Amino acid sequence: METSNRELQAAEYLERHQIKELVSYLTSALLFFRPEKPREYLISLLERLRIAKVTGVAFPFFMDNSNIVAMFEMMDSSGRGTISFVQYKEALKTLGLCTEDEDLKDDGHIITLDKFKEEVNKRMKEI
Repeated sequence: METSNRELQAAEYLERHQIKELVSYLTSALLFFRPEKPREYLISLLERLRIAKVTGVAFPFFMDNSNIVAMFEMMDSSGRGTISFVQYKEALKTLGLCTEDEDLKDDGHIITLDKFKEEVNKRMKEI
C-alpha cells in the first residue's frame, strides 16, 4: 500500500509542476533543432524558460505560424482544410503540448487550420 501511495504522490507532483509537458517540450525541441551539443542546448533552453517565468515575458516557442501551418497541411493530405480529432490530439502530443493521459474532449467538430493554430498557440503560452 505504501508503494501505491508514493506512486500517487509522485504522479500528483509531476502533474502539479507540469513535468511531463516540460520533458516532452525539451525532447521535441532537441529533435527539431538537433544541436551539436544537446546538454548545453538543454541548459540554455531551461535558463531561457526560467527567465521568461521570472520576468513574465513569453518564452519564444521553437515553432512559428509557418511551422504550424506546414504541420497541419501534412496531416490534411487531401487538402480539405480539416483534420480529424485523432490527428489533432497526436499533433499536440508530438509537440509536447498534450500528455498521454490528458483527456481532450472530442466535441464532434472537425479541426480547421484556424482552430489548430489557436490551440497550439494557446498551449505554447502555458509552457
